[in-house]
Amino acid sequence: MIPWLGRAHVFPPLERALVEPNGLLAAGGDLSPTRLLAGYRQGIFPWFSEGDPILWWSPHPRMVLYPAELKVSRSLRKALRRQDYEIRVDTRFRQVMEACAAPRAGQAGTWITEGMLTAYSELARRGYAHCVETWRDGTLAGGLYGVALGRIFFGESMFSRATDASKVALVHLVRQLERWGFGLIDCQMRTSHLATLGAREIPRSRFSRELEQLVNYPQVPVPWTFDRDLAG
Repeated sequence: MIPWLGRAHVFPPLERALVEPNGLLAAGGDLSPTRLLAGYRQGIFPWFSEGDPILWWSPHPRMVLYPAELKVSRSLRKALRRQDYEIRVDTRFRQVMEACAAPRAGQAGTWITEGMLTAYSELARRGYAHCVETWRDGTLAGGLYGVALGRIFFGESMFSRATDASKVALVHLVRQLERWGFGLIDCQMRTSHLATLGAREIPRSRFSRELEQLVNYPQVPVPWTFDRDLAG
């Protein structure tokens, strides 16, 4: 059994998360900015389907990407050198989330519900959630979004409508975060796609220790702007 959250923004200890399904910690509560930020500060994130109660997770092991370990393939490096795109930051946050929520091959539905759209758009309005966008010929071709606290970025989702469009956005994000002194990018659960980019799994205990240090740094001032020399 997992606990049902009440009005207080208090989560159970991470050690109480289930082994199967991996990392399920609690249910209920709400998606208010206060609760969401309290969760992220402890490495806890919401993930649930439309019509289900809000479910909160802290998986073990945890998929992370250290900025210095980013792997850029030869083909992606060529795409970066071509610069046939424009990178924008935080100009279409809800549009990026909606694109991430769009149906994909092999998936029955999406966990990015209307409630999630509203909640994370509010975090973006408050300067905690951010999106990176890849534009080609005036069209949004790919991007990603996530939450930033101190010097850690919690990646949530990404989408691509053109070859390498989401990867281009990710490379720019990682390079900028490294320049700002970010120590970690949280990828939550393992995927083979992220592994090819250099992400790897670490124990939840290690993730928690590093998180505790990184979240206490001052926030990067908003609005975010990326350095122009990071392309290529």
